[in-house]
Formats: sequence, C-alpha cells, structure tokens
Amino acid sequence: MSVLNALFTPDKTPKDNKKELHYRTCNLCEAMCGLVIETKTTHQNTEIISIKGDKDDLFSEGHICPKATALQDLHEDPERLTKPLKKSKLGWETISWEQAFDEVATKIKSIQKEHGKDAFGTYLGNPTVHNTGALLYVKPLLQAIKSRNQFSATSVDQLPHHLVGTQLFGHQFTVPVPDLNRAQHMLIIGGNPVASNGSIMTAANTKDKIKAISKRGGKVVAIDPRRTETADIASQHHFIKPGTDALLLLAMLNTLFSKELIDLQHLSSLTEGVEALQQATSAYPASRVAALTGIAAKDIETLVIEFCQADSAICYGRMGTSVQAFGGLCQFLILAFNILTGNLDKPGSMMFSSPAIDMLNLAGRGHIDRYRSRVRKLPETNGEFPVATLADEITTPGQGQIKGMLISSGNPVLTTPNGEQLDEAIKQLELLVSVDMYITETNRHADYILPPVSQLEREHYDIIFHQFAIHNTAKYSPPMFDKPKDGKHDWEIFHAITERLNNTKKLSTRIQTKAAGLVGPTAQLDLLLRTGRYGGKLKLQNGLSIQKLKQNPHGIDLGPLKSRLPGILKTPDQQINLNNEFYLNDLIRLEKHFFSDSHKDAKNDLKNAEFLLIGRRHVRSNNSWMHNSHRLVKGKTRCTALMHPNDAQRLSIQTNETITVSSRVGSVEIPVEVCDSIMEGVISIPHGWGHNKSGARRSTAEKHAGVSCNTLTDDHQLDELCGTAVLNGVPVTVATL
Repeated sequence: MSVLNALFTPDKTPKDNKKELHYRTCNLCEAMCGLVIETKTTHQNTEIISIKGDKDDLFSEGHICPKATALQDLHEDPERLTKPLKKSKLGWETISWEQAFDEVATKIKSIQKEHGKDAFGTYLGNPTVHNTGALLYVKPLLQAIKSRNQFSATSVDQLPHHLVGTQLFGHQFTVPVPDLNRAQHMLIIGGNPVASNGSIMTAANTKDKIKAISKRGGKVVAIDPRRTETADIASQHHFIKPGTDALLLLAMLNTLFSKELIDLQHLSSLTEGVEALQQATSAYPASRVAALTGIAAKDIETLVIEFCQADSAICYGRMGTSVQAFGGLCQFLILAFNILTGNLDKPGSMMFSSPAIDMLNLAGRGHIDRYRSRVRKLPETNGEFPVATLADEITTPGQGQIKGMLISSGNPVLTTPNGEQLDEAIKQLELLVSVDMYITETNRHADYILPPVSQLEREHYDIIFHQFAIHNTAKYSPPMFDKPKDGKHDWEIFHAITERLNNTKKLSTRIQTKAAGLVGPTAQLDLLLRTGRYGGKLKLQNGLSIQKLKQNPHGIDLGPLKSRLPGILKTPDQQINLNNEFYLNDLIRLEKHFFSDSHKDAKNDLKNAEFLLIGRRHVRSNNSWMHNSHRLVKGKTRCTALMHPNDAQRLSIQTNETITVSSRVGSVEIPVEVCDSIMEGVISIPHGWGHNKSGARRSTAEKHAGVSCNTLTDDHQLDELCGTAVLNGVPVTVATL
C-alpha cells in the first residue's frame, strides 16, 4: 500500500456483529492518557461498550482518570449540536452549512468595512489546543480576520510561563518541565497536579509519580493556601497567604545568597546577571517576609537548604503562582531558583522536552507590548490582549470598538474575570459567531452556532502537550467514528470561513487557502513529523510518519528528557540573563504593594467577615465544558465554599449553610463546607461552575449548576507586568442569609 493510500484510505472491513478495540489518546486534559475503547457494531449501529486505560500505552501505562468516560457522554449526548444554528425572531433555526458560512463571512466583512478591521474580535478557549485540526487551521483564520482584538484563555492561565520563556530563553515555548521520573526532591508552589493531572507538566498518573519521589528516598514539599490532594501525599505542607508567593520566592533566593548555596554547575558558562539578582533580593530576608506569607523564617530557610542538599530537585509553580498580582515575577523567580541551584537541564530537574513536532519551529519567538489595548492601554502579549479588558472593548464607543466576535471552544462568561459584566457586554454585539458543540452560558447570545463533530469523530495528535511532556513519545489516534455526512470538523469550519474572507484577496493568498483545504490536517501532520527531529526528513521508509504511528497504536517511545542547552537558547547572545529589568523593575511595585502603610491597613488586618478568595480544581472537572456528563457531576456537590473551622465559628456558620460571598464586582450564594484543609482567612470556590443562565441548553449541567467564582473575580485586578488576571487572592466578604 502506498503512503498516500495508508493516509487517506478508510478501512472497509465489514464490522457487523463485531466487537472492536480502538486505541486512542484522551484529549480532555493535558495528561495524554492512552485509552482502549471497546465498541460493538450491529446492523450499522455502533455503540461504546467500555473505556479503559491502555496498559500498553508507552506514556500513560494504563492510567486514566474519571474524565475519560466523558468521551462517551459527550459523543452520545442528545443535547450536543450537530447542525448549524441561526438565531431568528422565533428562536434557533437549523440552516445549511453553506448558508451559515456565506452569511457569517459576509457579515464579518460588512462589520470590518464599516467600522475597521479591529471591530471584529476573536476569543479562543483552551479546548483549541486539545484539537489537532483546530490548532493547525486557526492561525490562517486569524490572519484572514486581521484584527488586533484577539483574546484567549491564555491570560487567565499560563501566560506568565510563556512570557518567562521568551525573556530568559528567547522563545515563548522554551518552557522547562519537571523531570518527575528521576527527581529526588520536589517543591510544589501553588500547584495541584494530582487533581489537574499535571498542567504545564504533561504526566499521566501524576499521583504515583509524585509518590515515587518519596519512595526512592526523596522528599516532596507542597506550599498552598489549601491542603490539596497533592499536599495530602506530600512529605510536608505549608500554608501560604494567597498572593504572597513572590515574597516567599524572593526570600528563598535571598537565603541561597546569604548562606552561600549558589551552585550553577553546568549552567555557569551560560548564566549572566547573578550579582544583579543577588543585589535585588538582598532586601528580602526570610525574617522580613515571614509574617506576610504565613511561613516561619526558619521554615523558609529549611526549605532552601533541603532543596540544595538533594542530588536533583524541582521547584514547580503553577496556577496559584501564575494567576495573581505578581504571576509574571513568580515564574521568573521560580526559574531563577532552579538555575542558581543547578537544577535546570539535567536529569531529575527542570528540563526541556524534545517533541517530534516542536513548537519552537512552528510558533513565533514571542513578544510583549508592541501595542496596547484601546480602552485601558494594556499591553498585548504574543498578539493577544488580556481577556480582562474584553468587556471594555465591546462597550466603550469609538474607533476600534468591537462590534462582532467569533468565540471558539470557549465560555468566557464563566471562565474569565467579572463574568457578569462580560455577559451584559456580549449582548451589545452586532454579530456573535460561536464554534461550539453546545448552547452555553456565553453563546446563548450568539447569532450563529457552528458545531464541530465530537472528539471521537476526529483524528488526534497532541502537538502542544508533547511540548510539555515529562517523557518523549509520539502517538496518533485516527478517528474512531466516521463523521456524519453533514458534520464538519473544527478545521473545516475555520477553513470555510477563511476561504470566504480571502476570496477577494490577491491570487497567491487564494491559492494557498485553497491548497490548505485540499491537503487537510492529516497530510500536514505527516509532513511535520517527517521533517521533525525523528522524521528522517522526507525519506519514505525511515523515521516518524503518520503511517508509522498508525502501525504503533500504543505510541512510540522517544526516550527520557535530554539536555538541550545551549542549543535550545534563542536569546541574541545565547545566554540566560538573570539581570532582567523586565522582572526586577517589578520589585518597585511589589515593595509598594506589600510594605506601604496602605497595604498594612487594608490587607494585613482583615476584619472578621473579610477573606481572600482562591479557586480549586477537581479531577472530574476541567473548566466549564464537562459538566453535561452525568458520570462526572454525580455524587456529592462539589461547588462549595471551603472555610476553616475557626472562621466558621467566628461567623457562626455551619457546614451546608448557604452564605453570600461578595466582591467589588458581584456576589454569589453558595453552601459552606467547613474543613481544616483551608487556611484561616481564605475561602475557596471551584472554577467552571455557574450553569444557571436562561437560554443555555445543558440540562445535566443545569441540575448541578453551582455558582461561577468569576462573578467575584475583578476585571480590574491584573498582574500589571503582563495583564494576567488575578484569580487568586481576591478580597471578598462573607455574610449569612
């Protein structure tokens, strides 16, 4: 069989009355767990019998989490949309794909002709990066729209990681990940990988991998305002006041210098600016920050000494350190700590992956502040504005006001700051186009909803998450089911709109667009694999290819993480410069924030009813898009407000009592869960709930509606360095009903 036939010829083997096993990668979170899905076909009707972990999968080795079963629920959900919808005076009506594409493209052009290119904006939700075709075809769509008003979930998630990659190593995707399999010590700050399955650390069965560190004689230390599922299996846990992580990290660096523990090892010839960093951190001994962080000075120093005594160690920070007022500074300080202890780019430390398809070759190096948002003058980063200013750009009149939007795989009314304000703003749009499988809390306001096929009806290769994987592998999953005759993939939807937007542009653009549609994502993937580091270039018999991955349905092992310095550096001088003014100048803001008299008065002495809000995640949930799976939402109510017993006693509140939690921008009513796993003065509400808005159509989610914590998060609380939203450490008050 020729290569082209292997790529594009479907299997015509009769399947009636047969059971089949399908090997896939779960694409509902970052963990890349291998699945065995058993189906039975009878008289052309195929049903899923079971979804289990694939014990032969070379990356996950049989592990799955409860989310995997949602693949069946999402695929079979009768509320999942399968045909384009258009809103009329009578409600939603089904239209043809051709009509939908023609009308959408025509209206986008009309808005941009009348109001300018920036009058049409875009928002991409995080499922985009879990979708191979969408990821490959979204860039041409954005280029065709040609608007500066681009937004995504990045600025409520991992933006500081990309930013520090750009600043320290020269590329937004030079983001090191923990080498969990070989580490002897791990310090986790503001991360809960047992619940998230990783996060900027793709690692199936994270729980056992973290436990293994202790089993081989190492130590795991968790620092978090909540005793999380990860903290429960750690050797040690310290509570920390939300938003003070930068102070802790500065004190840790100060301890390195004061106790002469700096040991750059193999990084000495690549690292500059150590003396400048020493001077910058000299004002932050552990004794100065202890009371503010809630961690004793002696404990801070012990954390550092034990870290340095380990043969290999990892300092890892995630959401708690990213989505806060000093998220960018935190990620810089975390990497600086790893570098100064020699724990970068060696086995058991923070390392860089070597994926088959490397984003360093596909994406731009990254940039910040080339231009600013129209209303609040916030900096763009990598071509996107902070989503916290999206509502402003819709509601504020003037040249460049957003009049229309395309929202793909996102539900920003529930997942971005001050969601109620955004909900009201979206109503003002002249045109809202949504690419989504459901009618959600956001796209209930849409004029058109263009639903893609289900996760099991499309091929899958993890372009992004192999970039963050703790072990190098490659795996391809063909579509498990043929797409319906009138169904469309995400990439086909993107391409159809792109083609119509480009139909009046120059001939070369039209030819390129046409070719992209004819080629499709499979051939693009094949080319990327063949021209990648394991591909043998374009040779047909050697190296990685789609054909070879199809012949290895459990994946191909490409080996453990390897040293990639200095080759991976894309800085002009091929050096890592710790004297980085971008971050060190932020210490002026930090000093004012934590040590001014106004801070001491307003934030150090919280009144009885005042708390700091943090979020939390559950292993059976991922943002807002899985709550229509009955298997994932059944059981005990998970949308509760965690409160420490001392706080509950002071306010005369008991478990299951409903309280009102209020912030500057909104309030919610939510049941309390009194427990000692939360720090005093802190309240925790999970992210992604709030399915109680009329017009959305997800009945299972509505029965377990909960409340949206982003009714409380403040769109005007940002990390001023990069525009990341502050989702942790939000001041709130509590009252009983």
